[in-house]
Amino acid sequence: MYPLLRINLEKLRHNAHIIVELCRKRNIKVVGVTKVFCAIPKVAEELVKAGVDMLGDSRIKNLKKLQHIPVPKMLLRIPMESEVEEVVKYADISLNSEISTIKNLSEEAIRQGKVHDIILMIDLGDLREGVLKEDALSVAEEILELKGVRLRGVGTNLTCYGSVIPTPDILEELIEVKEAIEKKFGQKLDIVSGGNSSSLYLVQNGLIPRGINQLRIGEAIVLGRETAFGDRIPHTYDDVFTLEAQIVELKEKPSYPRGILGMDAFGERQVYVDRGIMKRAILGIGRQDVNINDLIPVESCIELIGSSSDHLIVNVTNCDYPYKVGDVVKFKLRYGGILSCSTSEYVEKVIEEA
Repeated sequence: MYPLLRINLEKLRHNAHIIVELCRKRNIKVVGVTKVFCAIPKVAEELVKAGVDMLGDSRIKNLKKLQHIPVPKMLLRIPMESEVEEVVKYADISLNSEISTIKNLSEEAIRQGKVHDIILMIDLGDLREGVLKEDALSVAEEILELKGVRLRGVGTNLTCYGSVIPTPDILEELIEVKEAIEKKFGQKLDIVSGGNSSSLYLVQNGLIPRGINQLRIGEAIVLGRETAFGDRIPHTYDDVFTLEAQIVELKEKPSYPRGILGMDAFGERQVYVDRGIMKRAILGIGRQDVNINDLIPVESCIELIGSSSDHLIVNVTNCDYPYKVGDVVKFKLRYGGILSCSTSEYVEKVIEEA
């Protein structure tokens, strides 16, 4: 059934292995991030085979799927107070910035007879999660006084919200926070989690500061690129995930709508250019499943025209292949496209072993 998301496990494992080895040379452990493919267990298992040290996801529902895999599990999103019980039950370690939530995790861990590990997130300018540097010592002191939780280290997130590029100077600040906590409280911290795929360019160029010993990597594994500048990582694949959609209509039509133009189905006003008659194919997939901007046609002759909730329109006028109704059009995907297609229950998932 179409549309379908095709997942090549051999290419995924290859990409993950290259990145794990790249990081290992710098004494950096990799948390394999599973959220982009909704933690499909068979896919997550390949990351472990490739050597990742931990699996991380932002959703507890996803971590539940991974309990049988014998590596630690990390909750990447700051825990909600309403999910504290499940955080302690299904995650071995979580990223945190709110002391009230950490206190709740402490109480719940005591109830469950566990010790839950904490990474204290430090905001180094990207303005997403994290305490400010000047508050880190006081928050760390409160954490260290709690039972049921253990402060394992510090971390930061860059690029995802504020587009701040990781630099050696910024990551040195994270190391300084870690060292200040150790010095003041005599408490050894063994994790300095220096960001995500946007930090990989520093690893590649030998610029990552000594002391950064963990990265949380998702996009670089599934797309073979670092995310600070979008550069490809040598010898990796960019087509681990591909989308296939079927043509449901194929007709020659004008390129400019006829009539009075208003808003489209999403309340947006579109701009059209009259380019004469086009051979237009409609595919059975739409914005409910994937954003058109996240699609890259495998055939360069295919041009993306537009989409509605359930239909994607492409121009095949310049294609030599004689497309017909029922034929399949293939796309590579950007990160957001993999995420949305993995999430959509209307997109079939097909896993290729080799």
